[in-house]
Amino acid sequence: MKHVGNTPFRASLEAIGLEGVACAHWNLPPSKLILQTLLRGEGVLADSGALSIKTGKFTGRSPKDRFIVDDGKTTSRVDWGDINQKMTPDHFGTLLADVQEYMEGKSVYVRDAAVGADPNTSINVRVITEKSWSNLFVHNMFLRLDAEAVWLADPAWHIVCAPGFQANPDIHGCRQGNVSAIDFTRKIIVVAGSGYTGEIKKGMFSVMNFELPEVHNVLPMHCSSNVNADGDVAVFFGLSGTGKTTLSSDPNRSLIGDDEHGWTNDGVFNMEGGCYAKTIDLSPEGEPQIFNAIKYGALLENIGFEEDGVTPNYEDDSITPNTRVSYPVDYIPGAVESGMGGHPTDVFFLTCDAFGVLPPVSKLDANQAMFHFISGYTAKVAGTEADVIEPQTTFSACFGAPFLPLAPTDYANMLGERIEKHGVRMWLVNTGWTGGGYGVGARMKLKYTRAMITAALRGELNEDTMRTDEVFGLKVPTSCPGVPDEILTPRETWADKAEYDKVAMDLAQRFIKNFEKFNGTATDDMRSGGPLVAVKS
Repeated sequence: MKHVGNTPFRASLEAIGLEGVACAHWNLPPSKLILQTLLRGEGVLADSGALSIKTGKFTGRSPKDRFIVDDGKTTSRVDWGDINQKMTPDHFGTLLADVQEYMEGKSVYVRDAAVGADPNTSINVRVITEKSWSNLFVHNMFLRLDAEAVWLADPAWHIVCAPGFQANPDIHGCRQGNVSAIDFTRKIIVVAGSGYTGEIKKGMFSVMNFELPEVHNVLPMHCSSNVNADGDVAVFFGLSGTGKTTLSSDPNRSLIGDDEHGWTNDGVFNMEGGCYAKTIDLSPEGEPQIFNAIKYGALLENIGFEEDGVTPNYEDDSITPNTRVSYPVDYIPGAVESGMGGHPTDVFFLTCDAFGVLPPVSKLDANQAMFHFISGYTAKVAGTEADVIEPQTTFSACFGAPFLPLAPTDYANMLGERIEKHGVRMWLVNTGWTGGGYGVGARMKLKYTRAMITAALRGELNEDTMRTDEVFGLKVPTSCPGVPDEILTPRETWADKAEYDKVAMDLAQRFIKNFEKFNGTATDDMRSGGPLVAVKS
C-alpha cells in the first residue's frame, strides 16, 4: 500500500481491515483535497474560492437507514425503536467485510481528528473516506489535531465512508442500498451508499450521546452556543432548519459552536471544529457571518449557480432546499478558539411551528422546560431529510431524537438538574409561521426573532408584565423592543380568530398525545409542564 501525505507514526489501516487499499492519502491539507476533487471532475470552485460539490442521490440524512449493533454493550441501554434500529453483530460484520473488499485497490483519504473540545472527554477518531471532498468535510467539521498529535494518533473510533458501495438488505440487515451503522463494541461507524456528508458527523454525535452521560456525567446537546464579552453563555436547541446556526452567529457575541455541545460540571464545550450551515436564500445582508465564511477551504453542497457557472445562486433549490456549506469555526470572526464556555445564563428551544399558533417567544418554568425539551416539537424543514419536500410537523425528543441512543427522559433529567443548579432562564422561540399555518401565514421575520433573543439575553423581557397563554400555559411578553406588539400574540395575527382557537387546541392535544409514550419514565413535574388543557369542546 502506498502512503501519501502526513503519515502518522501509528499509520496502520490494519485495525480497520483496509490494508488492501492501493493508496492511502493521509491527513492532506485542504489545498490538496480540493485539487484531488477538481482533478477527478467531482467539483468546481465558486467565485469566492469555496469548493462546490454534489452529494448525489442523497442530499439529506436518511434516519430510516440508521442502525446500532445490538450486543452486550447496547442491548439494555439503548432506547430501541423506530429511531434506534437493531442490527445484529453478524450483519454488521458482513457489512464491514464487504465495504473493506469494496475499498481494495482504491485510493482512500485518511484523516486523524478528534471530537469534543473538553480534553477530559475528547475522543480521537480516524476517518477513512472514498471521496476527497468527504475528507475535506471532516477536516472542516471535526477538531483538527496539531502535527505532534497527528503523528501520535491512536484512534479510539474509526469511521469508514464509502458512498459508492451499495448495501444489500438481505445480507447486511438494513433497509436499502444506503446505510449508516454504529458498532459500540468494535467502535466503528460505517456510512455507505450515501454521499451526504452530514451522516459522518451525526454518526459521531450519536457516539457522544451514548458515552458521555454514563462515563463522564456530561449532558450531550443538539444545540449551538455563543458568549458575550462578560462570559454570559447562551445555548440554542433545535433541529436543522430552526435557526441554530443563524441565531448563534451574532456579530455582538462570540461563537462557541453551531450544532453539537456537551455540558459538564464546569460549563459547555463544542464537540466540533466547524460549522455546517444551510445556505438556501443566504444573503450578505441577512447572515453576513455565514456568507463571508464561504471562501477558500469551505465546502458547498448541492447549490445552484448563475449563468457564469461560478457565482452561487443561493435561491436555487433545484437540487434540494437543504443546500449546505461547511467551514472551520475560525472562519467566523471572534469565534472562541478553545471551543469552551461557562454555564449558560439562557437556554432557547427553537421550534419551527408549522401550525403558526405558538408565541414567537415565551418564558418557561423548570417543569415546562422539561416538558418541551422531551417533546421537541418542530417541523421537519424541506430537504433536511430524504423524502421531506415541505415542512412536516413532528415531535423530536430533546430536539435531536435521531441522534439519541438513550431514553429522552435520561437526558431531560440531566438538563433539569443543571437548570436548577445554575438558575438558567429557559425560553421557547417559534421561528416558524405567524398569521396562519404553512401555506397561509408567513415565516417569522429573522429580524424579529433576533430582536426577541437579544431582549431576552439583556433581561428586557419583564416577567411581571407577561401574560399567560390560555392554551399552552406559557408566559408571553406583551412588548419587546424592535417587535410590533401584535406579533407577540399569535391570535392577533390571524384573520380568522375562531380558526386560530381550533388549530391551537388541536396542537395542544397533539402535545399531550405525543407525551403519553414517555409516561413510564417521566416524572410528575415533567408531565405538569404541558398545555393547560387537553380537550376543549
